[in-house]
Amino acid sequence: MEYVYSAMVLHSAKKPVTEENITNVLKAAGVEVDATRVKALTAALEGVNIDEAIATAVAAPAAAQAPAAGPDAKKEEKKEEKKEEKVSEEEAAAGLSALFG
Repeated sequence: MEYVYSAMVLHSAKKPVTEENITNVLKAAGVEVDATRVKALTAALEGVNIDEAIATAVAAPAAAQAPAAGPDAKKEEKKEEKKEEKVSEEEAAAGLSALFG
């Protein structure tokens, strides 16, 4: 995540997002730099409008939120939990014996 953050810092500072600049930002932050990850990030960002990507990313979570579940959903979850807990001692012993041959 710090690699993406370094690119965002550079973009915010109106500096070019290059391998060298990302490496410098990461080193300044005390991060051990993986050159492969830096190259992958710069390749992924090539031709991307970062301002547009940030605006899209900010709007997406708000639109993707699911409606809150009603009280019926909680009741169904409790029923499912109770069903899973009903295991006879014989079934449990059979499961354990399978582990030990």
